[in-house]
Amino acid sequence: MDKIRISAVKYANTYPFIYGLMESGFYKKVILETDHPADCAAKLISGRVDIGLIPVATLPLLKESHIITDYCLGAYGKVRTVMLLSNCPFDEIQTINLDYRSRSSVNLAKILAKNYWKKEFRWNNTSEGFDFVNIPGYDAVVLIGDQCFEYEIRFKFRIDLAEEWNKFTGLPFAFACWTANRRLDKKFLTDFNDALGAGVKNIPAVLKKYGSTGSIRGEDLKLYLTENMNYDLNDDKRIAIRLFLELMSKL
Repeated sequence: MDKIRISAVKYANTYPFIYGLMESGFYKKVILETDHPADCAAKLISGRVDIGLIPVATLPLLKESHIITDYCLGAYGKVRTVMLLSNCPFDEIQTINLDYRSRSSVNLAKILAKNYWKKEFRWNNTSEGFDFVNIPGYDAVVLIGDQCFEYEIRFKFRIDLAEEWNKFTGLPFAFACWTANRRLDKKFLTDFNDALGAGVKNIPAVLKKYGSTGSIRGEDLKLYLTENMNYDLNDDKRIAIRLFLELMSKL
């Protein structure tokens, strides 16, 4: 039987998942790839992988979708890695440049603009190679991932979109969840879930392994993984996903 192909997000927020898959030995049973969130989704939609840690905004694009684990990439307040950044005050922003790497964050910004901020902007879709730092004075950027830690100091004004969602709805946000594009063997799914959980439940070991690599390191990484990120796909986050998809359908 061919090995199951899995696409995981290539950011620091996924370290616990990668740690669990590697340390448990589960990675030997599968073909594991790491990609930007948008690429995780594209691979799952096209059938190039069987499982993806995909932005929740892409769930409606799948012909068949099954959320298969107890874990997600989520937050109950500030997430630090999904930001609206600008060099002008919020009320002066005219154009928002949208990070091409995540459909969820892009749609979250649009949902907040329409339903919470009650503001209209020009939306500019970006692509690979876009310069997110050197933007016009009345522009802002929606930026995701580890680069938020690198680039935020280059901007005068910062808004955390997960925190804004929480103020708007009183709910946490789930940015991405483990999704399959077909039904998979129950034993495989149980073992996969257990492997992910082994990492989520052992953050000190994750920090020891990855704490000196990547853009987010040391104490910053510790605080990010323990205080900003929340990995449990609980009832609150499932409600948040349903509300998000409902509001997205009305954009």
